[in-house]
Amino acid sequence: MSVPGNHVSTLTMALRWGDMDAYGHANNTVYFRFFEEARIVWLSSLELGAPEEPTGPVIIKTSATFLKELTHPATVVVKTFADKAGNTSLDTYHLLEDAETGEIYAEGYAKIVWFDRKTRKSAPLPDTLRALAAR
Repeated sequence: MSVPGNHVSTLTMALRWGDMDAYGHANNTVYFRFFEEARIVWLSSLELGAPEEPTGPVIIKTSATFLKELTHPATVVVKTFADKAGNTSLDTYHLLEDAETGEIYAEGYAKIVWFDRKTRKSAPLPDTLRALAAR
């Protein structure tokens, strides 16, 4: 699988028993939670977007393509990629892989808009993120 952008972060997480639904596999919302956690940990590692800061990220668009059923027990690796940067936005992509086999469970996408928490409007994308984006 080829994901656009520069690889910027990798996070390993366990699938919890409670993440499964009545059909015996991970509920589709769990994939989005994995992607979200990977973005939050990545931004935090850059010291960007903490809740007490005047600006931070909001997601205006997200999607996932589910490629393989995810069942408990499993340990997954979420790889995050930074792609195109705009004045206030950044396209990000995710790969959700099996930690042992490398098989891909899902691909994800999220458009991040940098947001001024006081004015409730978009704000300039931090230079740190712009530098990580694909050119």
